[in-house]
Amino acid sequence: MAFSDTTAPFAGAATSAFLVTWRVVSAPFRGFWLGLIAMAEASDRMEQVRELNEMTDDDLARRGTTRADEVRRIFASCGVV
Repeated sequence: MAFSDTTAPFAGAATSAFLVTWRVVSAPFRGFWLGLIAMAEASDRMEQVRELNEMTDDDLARRGTTRADEVRRIFASCGVV
């Protein structure tokens, strides 16, 4: 036997309308945010970070550097670190 909610007979319709309205209102903000993420991931810095993540600590030691030094070098030009 299924349960039924007798205290709020139109709760399903109201929730559905709210979700549709929320999706419509928030769509431009989601698009803007996804655009910012795409721009960040397309940058040269992100490619350098990907390459750094593929390196082992032994590889970095052979180059005479550490992971922290490399992160500092990658992001130094934008003033983040």
